[in-house]
Amino acid sequence: MLVLSRVVGELISIDDNISVRILSVSGNNVRFGIEAPKEVEVHRAEVYERIQARTAQAKRSG
Repeated sequence: MLVLSRVVGELISIDDNISVRILSVSGNNVRFGIEAPKEVEVHRAEVYERIQARTAQAKRSG
């Protein structure tokens, strides 16, 4: 795991086509924006887990 310290407005680059920008920090809350190509799906972890569960269930159902 890579751990970084950033301040508001700074970017984190992932590969050549994904950027994460720190938008605000308030106490324990951090807001950030993700810029990625349309073909790259970006989800919160809990949403991604629901998608994966539905996909697995659909495969089992045939």
